[in-house]
Amino acid sequence: MENPANVIQSLIGQAESYGNTRYELSKLKSIEATTDIASVVLSRMGVMMHVMLFLLFVNIGLAILLGELLGRMCYGFFIMAAFHLLISIVFYFFLYRWIKKPVSHFIITQVLR
Repeated sequence: MENPANVIQSLIGQAESYGNTRYELSKLKSIEATTDIASVVLSRMGVMMHVMLFLLFVNIGLAILLGELLGRMCYGFFIMAAFHLLISIVFYFFLYRWIKKPVSHFIITQVLR
């Protein structure tokens, strides 16, 4: 029969090993979740940057076209500015539903998976 002190010491050693292993596993899972989120955010930011540049040049082209049609170049730019003001107001009122809520859900699902 084994000495009770040896059994208790063995159990303590196994519990310590288990705790260290759980800590390392948690650390690795959090690193994986962070890198997943960072890679998705950075790749989407790159795509969004190119979409924004495309929209910028389209808006400049439309402003010039409208300006030529209306007789003065500044009218086209004023119309495009008013259009973007209207779009900004709509985005402001629907910001939570269209942007904040989906982004929050995405981050939570990435962290908890």
